[in-house]
Amino acid sequence: MGEDIFSKFSLEGKVSVVTGASRGLGRAIALALAEAGSDVAAIARSEDAIEAIALAMRGHGRRALAVPCDVHDMKSVAAAVDRIIGEFGRIDVLVNNAGGGDMKPIVEMKEEEWLRIVDLNVNSIFRMCKAVGPHMIKQRKGRVINMSSMYGLVGEKNVTAYCASKGAIIQLTRALALEWAEHNITVNALAPGYIYTERTSRVFDNPDLSAAFMGRVPLGRIGTPEELGPLVVYMASDVSEFMTGSVIVI
Repeated sequence: MGEDIFSKFSLEGKVSVVTGASRGLGRAIALALAEAGSDVAAIARSEDAIEAIALAMRGHGRRALAVPCDVHDMKSVAAAVDRIIGEFGRIDVLVNNAGGGDMKPIVEMKEEEWLRIVDLNVNSIFRMCKAVGPHMIKQRKGRVINMSSMYGLVGEKNVTAYCASKGAIIQLTRALALEWAEHNITVNALAPGYIYTERTSRVFDNPDLSAAFMGRVPLGRIGTPEELGPLVVYMASDVSEFMTGSVIVI
């Protein structure tokens, strides 16, 4: 008999890197990749926070590395990637999940606040891809998965910096997919809708606000980080070999 369909989703022998991995979407994605068989390097600012997730991944029998890194800083990113390569010898999957934003009218936003959001959401992806890219090019294979948002596709008041930066991620994804296609590296993006995390809990724990947001969702509920994990596994696996430059909304 031929190869079992489920085995095609296996990440056995792969090495994945997840930024912003200490909580929320990043934590769920890192755990899903480990459960699918990948060794994982978890990146976040606090080593204590990511060491806890590394322990959880080791519970799946995988090698896991907690790597403190400031994605705002190119030297920190380069050092983190060097450490990962030194430990694992390769990087097969890069999940650029680190990101965030504030709700504030643009006329009340200071320039440094705008620049911080854009730097975190967009420039951090440039830094990670610049550092990881040469290794994937040398391997002649790789998967890059960028975390955008539904707000990269539609507008919303008082989150202009967030919308602008998440929209930029989509165009970055499409352009880099063309640039790296010749190296057999795929570049895709996820655009999540309303997902309950520690960061969004202050909104979704408010009954009035939560009801207003859920009224926009056809399924009538807020999503969970764990619902993104299997989708990222698909995007990281060989099953998605022919998909690049795509944006998946969930």
